[in-house]
Parts: sequence; structure tokens; C-alpha cells
Amino acid sequence: MTGPRISAAATGWRDRARDFAAREIVPRVEEMERSDRFPPGLLRRLADEGFLGLSIPIPYGGAAASAEDTVAVLSEFGRVSAAVATLLSVHLSVASMPIVTWGTEAQKSRFLPSLARGSSLGGFALTEAGAGSDAAAISCRYRRSATGFRLDGTKMFITNGDLADLLVTFATVDPGRGVHGISAFLLEKGARGFSVAQRLEKLGLRGSETTELVYDGVDLPVDALLGSEGQGLTIALKALTDGRVGIAAVALGAAQAALEELLRIGRLHPGEGSRIAAARGFTEVTAAEALVLRAAGLKDSGAPFVREASAAKLFASQAAVRTAEAAVDLAGPEAGNLAHPASRLLRDARVFSIVEGTSEIQELVLGRSLLGR
Repeated sequence: MTGPRISAAATGWRDRARDFAAREIVPRVEEMERSDRFPPGLLRRLADEGFLGLSIPIPYGGAAASAEDTVAVLSEFGRVSAAVATLLSVHLSVASMPIVTWGTEAQKSRFLPSLARGSSLGGFALTEAGAGSDAAAISCRYRRSATGFRLDGTKMFITNGDLADLLVTFATVDPGRGVHGISAFLLEKGARGFSVAQRLEKLGLRGSETTELVYDGVDLPVDALLGSEGQGLTIALKALTDGRVGIAAVALGAAQAALEELLRIGRLHPGEGSRIAAARGFTEVTAAEALVLRAAGLKDSGAPFVREASAAKLFASQAAVRTAEAAVDLAGPEAGNLAHPASRLLRDARVFSIVEGTSEIQELVLGRSLLGR
């Protein structure tokens, strides 16, 4: 089986990603599974190949690649390591794109070049223990100070949290103000009062750093505000729409890997059940690919893509889970070994129905868009 059939416009990036994945990522997958740490040096290699600046505009040191290019890269990486692909997706979408879209020229000039060349890694700090799917319910607080803003609170389940040099962070001036009280800030690692409280052990995506963050009287200057006060939820929701296309592409790559594993197992255990599983897996992966490419194409054209992003993320996540489950079923007792490829693929796939908006949230987003609120 070949990778997802991206159009000719993205072939160059896809081929580069496939070569890089085989050369630099595949040899590190087993160690990532054992240690649950992102491999030392791999971030630098990703940067040297231009992947960390993939979608950042050219004036700021990036490649200004299209959404279709980005989908091609993320799906190729997702085929060999969902953890590496997720790190890159977060960096490119929810961390970098809010600065591209909402940042002042001074903020863009200060932060985007370092994100593009890999001297900084980006993260996105929205989720809290009591505010996951309901972003408007965040309780991390900010208040005006003599020099700018002061933040207090915690964030939970933050991808890249332990590695990120720059975090797009969301806080509310008053929880009672709901969506109108939330603002976005650019927080650099090393800010006094900011710390990583713990690294979280996860079901899958081992090697992807997921953390709890603490803001204990973190002082930020006035120019750390991204956009305007009260604009934070708008920034967050737009970022998450962009991010869903990226995560859908990662899930597509994972689904493709699961299909390849299912076919490998099916050839070892031929029979009617294997044929049916292969047919279903192929159909699901092909449908997921079409949805992901549809969302990316609309994004590139400048057309609205909220529905398509949610549909792609929803279906690609489900396709990854169902195809990986079929591979586990065909493998039988062998898949009980945590090191079995089908076992790892299923653990990774299950995470995609949670991150960047659960499957239920995607259904609500779609339903509201289609039927109204």
C-alpha cells in the first residue's frame, strides 16, 4: 500500500516527508514507546528539513506551504509515528497560526522566525481539568498589573507543554463574563511563576509530551496580549478549526498504517474474515482521505471549512480506531503484547477521538452548522 493519494501539488513535500520519516523517525519509534520521551535531536532535524516552518509565511522564514502540502507531510509522519506528527501539527496550526492571523507586526517579527527555524517550539494552552470541551468555562485568571498582565491558574493535557518555548495561553478576567472575558497571551518559557507541574502518562502517542502547567503570578508585558482583550475565545475556536485539519491528517496517516498492518496480518491468516476486514478498512481509509483533502482544499481556496474540518477530524479518527481494532482482532492473542504494531496503532488511534475536540464535539459543531443553534 502507498500513502494517501495527495495531488501533484503536494508531491514534493510528501516525498520529502516520507524519506525523512524512514530515515529519522522509524529508527526512533521503539525507543519513544519505551521512554515516552521525544527523541533528543529530532526536533533539530525537523527544523533543518524545513518542516517546522512549513506553513509559516515566507517573510518570517517559513515555506508558506499550502494546507494540502501540510496534510501531505502530517499524514506521512502519522503513518510511522503519530506522536511526532501530533507535535508538528500543534506547532504549525494552533501555536503558529494564531500569531500569523492575530499578531501585530512586532509579534510576528519577534516570534515567527524562531518558530520557523526551530529555535522555538510552539504550544497551545487552553484546556483545563474542569474545562475541556467547554472552552468558555476556563478558570485560569488574569488581571491588569502596573506593567501589563498577571496570570494565575493551571492548564491540563497540554501537548508540547514540556518542550514548548512559546505557548499561546488563554485566561479569563472574570469567569462570570463567560466568552467575553477570555483573552489570549503569548507566554515564553522561563517566565517567572510559570512551571510544568507534571508530565502525564497517556494511553497512546508515547513520545508526545503532554503536561499540566501552572501559572503562579506570571507577569506578562502589555505586548504579550494577542489580539484584543475579550477576543480570546474567537482566537481559540479559529485555531482549533485549523488544528482539526492537521489532526485529521495525522489520524489519516495512522489509519493508513493500521490498514497496512491489517493487510499484513490478513495475508498471514487468509480467510473470509480477513477479506471482509480488508475491504472495510480500505473503504474507511479512502473515505477519510477524501474528507481530509476536501477540508484542506477549501482552506487553501479561502472558503469556509468549519464543517469540513470537523467532518474530516471526526471520520478520520473513527477510521483509525476501527481499522486498528480490526488489525488487533485479526492478530488475535499476539496483539496482547504491548509491543505489537497493531496494539500500538490502536492505542494511538484512540487518542484522536479526544484531542482538539472530542468526536461528540465534532458532531455538535456539524449539527449546529447544518441545522442552526
